[in-house]
Amino acid sequence: MSLGDEHGYESSRTGDDGAYGGYAGTGQTRTRLPEGDAPYGGAPRRPRSSSRSLVTIVGVVVLLIAAIAFANRGGGDTDTGSGDAKTETAPTAASGERPVESKTAGIPTGFARSEEGAESAATNYTAALGSDGMFNTAKRHQIVETIADPSTMDRLKNGFDADYSAEFLNSLGLSEDGSAPSGSTFVNRTLPVGTKATSYSSDAATIEVWCNSLFGLTGESTTNPVTNGWFTVTLKLSWTGGDWKVLETSQKTGPTPVNADDPVSGADEIGKAVEEFGGFTYAR
Repeated sequence: MSLGDEHGYESSRTGDDGAYGGYAGTGQTRTRLPEGDAPYGGAPRRPRSSSRSLVTIVGVVVLLIAAIAFANRGGGDTDTGSGDAKTETAPTAASGERPVESKTAGIPTGFARSEEGAESAATNYTAALGSDGMFNTAKRHQIVETIADPSTMDRLKNGFDADYSAEFLNSLGLSEDGSAPSGSTFVNRTLPVGTKATSYSSDAATIEVWCNSLFGLTGESTTNPVTNGWFTVTLKLSWTGGDWKVLETSQKTGPTPVNADDPVSGADEIGKAVEEFGGFTYAR
C-alpha cells in the first residue's frame, strides 16, 4: 500500500502505489600528486633549510606587529564616541511566515492564509499521516480530526479505518493496537524533503510533498525489516475555520534517486537509532 497500502495512506484515496523512503550519499575523490620520478618532472622537493625558515618566520612576525600597530593607531584617530565598543552584525533574519504557535494532538496548526502557509500545512499533515500513530485507532482518529476538513472528515476516517484493519496490522506483525511484538520496534516515519504548490487561492490549494520514508520492524527474527523509499503525496486543502484543512490525498511513487553504497545497519542499530532520534515537525 502506499501511505495506506503498505504504510500509511490508503489506496482508494491516494492513487498509485507508494514506496518507502531512502537516503542518498555523497562521495569524495582523492587526488594524489606526482612524486619523484613521476612523468610530471624532477626529483621530489627537499625541505627548506632551518635558517631560511627562521628568517621567513621572523619577517612575517615583524610585518604582523607593524600591521597591528598601524590599525590601532588608525582606530584611535577616529572619534566615534563609542570607546572600545564593537559593531556586531545582526544574525540573518528568518525568512517566510511567522512560525505557528499552536499544536493539536502534537500536530502544528494555525497556519498562515498564504501559499507558503498552505505548503507548510501540507508538509506537517503529510508527516502526521505517514506516522506510526496511524496504526492505532484512537491516535488515527485524533490525527484525522485535527487535519481534515469537516466536510470530508467522516469519509477520511472511515477510509483509513478500513485500511488499517486488524488483518492488515497482523500481516505486518503488529497487534490490533499497532504495537510491535516483544523485542521489536515498529518504524513508520515519513520525511518530507520538498513542496510544490500546483494551484493556490486564498480559499483552496493543491500541494505536492516529495518524501522519503522508513517503514518496518526491527529485530533479528522479523520478516518485515526496516526499508526506505521515495514518493510524492498530493493534498487538496481548503481554508476552513481559520486554518488549512485536508479535503483529500493521493500518492505516486518517486522521484527516486540512486541509492548510495552505504553499508546496511543491523537490526539492533536501527532499533537504537529509532529510540534515540525523535521525529520532526515542520512548522515554519
